[in-house]
Amino acid sequence: MKKHRIYTMLFAGVYPHYINKAEKKGRTKSEVDTIIFWLTGYDAQTLQEQIEKRVDFETFFAQAPQINPNVTQITGVICGYRVEAIEDDLIQKVRYLDKLIDELAKGKPMEKILRK
Repeated sequence: MKKHRIYTMLFAGVYPHYINKAEKKGRTKSEVDTIIFWLTGYDAQTLQEQIEKRVDFETFFAQAPQINPNVTQITGVICGYRVEAIEDDLIQKVRYLDKLIDELAKGKPMEKILRK
């Protein structure tokens, strides 16, 4: 079976779009990074290494130090799909990230975005 194209998309190619989306709404790169750190367990250095290596999303999430155990609290619709109902593990993780960036761009407080 053919893999979804998201498997081969470069994280480094999408990352600037996350930042642009946030900054257009008055949010910051630092907030985007905080969301990524929370979701994946990466820190500033390891995130930068992944960007410089130009890894795809499959590798990015496979090498993530630890997916946050609270991801199950991320619910709602993104790109027309309920994130909690997506069956493909990688696509679900990417959509979790998309959902969190959307919440940031919509002005939601960081405490709520990070499910605190």
